[in-house]
Order: sequence, then structure tokens, then C-alpha cells
Amino acid sequence: MAGRIAAVSIVEAVAADLRTRIFAGELGSGESLTESQVASTYDVARPTAKASIEKLVAEGLLDRGTHKTARVVELGPDSVRDIYLARAYLESEVLRRLARTGDVPEAAVQANRDIAALQTGAPLDVVEPDMRFHTSLIDAVGNERISRMYRSLVGEVRLCMVRVQSLQLLDTALIQAEHQKILELIEAGQGEEAAGLLDEHLGRARERLVAAMGGTPGPEAEQPSGLLPQ
Repeated sequence: MAGRIAAVSIVEAVAADLRTRIFAGELGSGESLTESQVASTYDVARPTAKASIEKLVAEGLLDRGTHKTARVVELGPDSVRDIYLARAYLESEVLRRLARTGDVPEAAVQANRDIAALQTGAPLDVVEPDMRFHTSLIDAVGNERISRMYRSLVGEVRLCMVRVQSLQLLDTALIQAEHQKILELIEAGQGEEAAGLLDEHLGRARERLVAAMGGTPGPEAEQPSGLLPQ
């Protein structure tokens, strides 16, 4: 029996392709994106192009002021810290709650297996299962509003993660090892320890990206991990 095929609107399809091009770096930071350009590139009507752009503006991938052309967002050190702080608040509390029951979601386990099995260090290849790992933990709480809140950050989070991987700021083996330890701590009911390791995990990426953007990094950038040989 054939599987179900999800219907995707033209607006969603155009937005999805633009999103992919942004994450791949094909559309770089600060690059303009007009309705006429989108309409011409995808052979769609101007209202469709406008709706696609507005969708990405809402996701935080494009920035557009009143009566101004949309541009791919330019993330600076302050924005990076804001994004990581917002996700840390949500993710830390989720880990504590999961640890109360020792609930380790299989989707997160599989995502981490996928990271371990990677044969290439291509940025998007790493980011996809990495993002899936974190999202799976959020969804495991079973609270629709928490999942919705987290997904409102996903576009900006992915932008940061792609930059981290493109600049080779983190070893994929370390990402996988820290993910694995977080899962073990959840299963053991050690919520505070899991949240602490998450803070270290996110803080290292955050401050190394801040430094790469010309900012002054915090001490987290050089915090060693005991999970891999130094």
C-alpha cells in the first residue's frame, strides 16, 4: 500500500527552497531578496512570492522593515547569545523533567546514532541530525505549546548551527559524545547534571561562534570536555 503524500502549498514549497538556500549559504547574510526576484526565479505570482518571504521573516531567517526589501538576517555576537540563551532556558528545563521519569526518547537516540554514522563533515549533514536530537527531547515532554515555542526559534538556531559547522568550530565526535552522556544522565534520573552538561555543550558552541564573528568570547569557548581525549 502506498504511503500518504503530504500536500504542500506553492507558498510552502517556495519558502522551503529559499530556506534551504539560506542554510546552504547560497543566499548569504545581508543579501537582499525582493518579491520580483522570487516571483521570477520560481515563476510564481507576486502575492505568492510575498507570502513566501513573509513566512521566512516570521521564522527569523529574513529581516524586513516597513516598506523595505527583505534581507537574509545578519547575526552578530549579541544575537547569537540571545538565541542560545532562549533555547537553553527551554532545553534545560525539559531535561530536568525527562529525568524525573528516566524517559529517553528513541527519536533522540536514533538522531545521535545518525551523527555517529556520518561519513562526511558537510555542515548540513551534521546539522540535520543534531537539530533532530534537540527537537526530539523537546517533543518528548508532550506539551504542544513548549514544542511550538521551541520551533519558533528553530530557523535562527539552524543558522547558528550551520555557521558553527561551516567554520569547523566543533568536533562532530564531541557533539555525539556529549549528546550520549546527556541521554545517559536523563535515564539515570540526574536532571541537574544533564542540564549542566547541556549548558556546557551549548556554551562552547555559542562562545566560539561569538569569537568567529569578531566578538569577545566568554570562558566557555575553551572549556575542556572530559568525554574525549584532549
